[in-house]
Amino acid sequence: MGLPEPHPGQPRRADLRVSDADRHAVADILREAAGEGRLDIDELEERLEETFKAKTYADLEPITQDLPVAGRAPVMPAAPAAGAVPVVYGEGDANDSASAFLSNVERKGVWVVPQHFSVNAVLGDANIDLREAHYSAREVVISATSVLGSVKVTVPPNVHVIVEGNGVLGDFKEPSEKVPEALTADSPVVRVRGIAVLGDVTVKRRGPRPPKRTLKQHLGLE
Repeated sequence: MGLPEPHPGQPRRADLRVSDADRHAVADILREAAGEGRLDIDELEERLEETFKAKTYADLEPITQDLPVAGRAPVMPAAPAAGAVPVVYGEGDANDSASAFLSNVERKGVWVVPQHFSVNAVLGDANIDLREAHYSAREVVISATSVLGSVKVTVPPNVHVIVEGNGVLGDFKEPSEKVPEALTADSPVVRVRGIAVLGDVTVKRRGPRPPKRTLKQHLGLE
């Protein structure tokens, strides 16, 4: 009897919160083990108490690890690949915008991409970095307008990208790299549409942002 999977697109991790169904599944394993004589009554009560107090998979995994019930206990979620940023769907605004008029604007780091996001660059530069972003929906739309300006959209390898923009004496560029293996049917979809007039809109794929270096690392002391 397997346990429920995380939401689509969300990697299995030890720190994910467990559901009531997960707790009840472990409780069934414990009751069966007690019926087979593997646990006495005191052990059963103690482990059931730990089970219903459990918050994450990491809390549940040790409760049944010494019982021969392979395939029925919750599996410790595998850690994401080194440097990978897990996809998270969160509650965000339905609409938002960022504008650069004779200036620069950027969105980067951890932020929630709304379902509809407008970016305008008029004689300015806009840098939209999604490598650490969360998404308000599985599919989000970025409407980019560049007039004598530049809009750059950076996406991670685990995101589907659909580019539908047009260039008028300008460039509207989609990623030139081949489709990465990190993409799955459940990966989020980023749809970039709009127009570039005497300017450019560029969509590129990049790996995870490198960790920040400390002063000692910059000086070669670590």
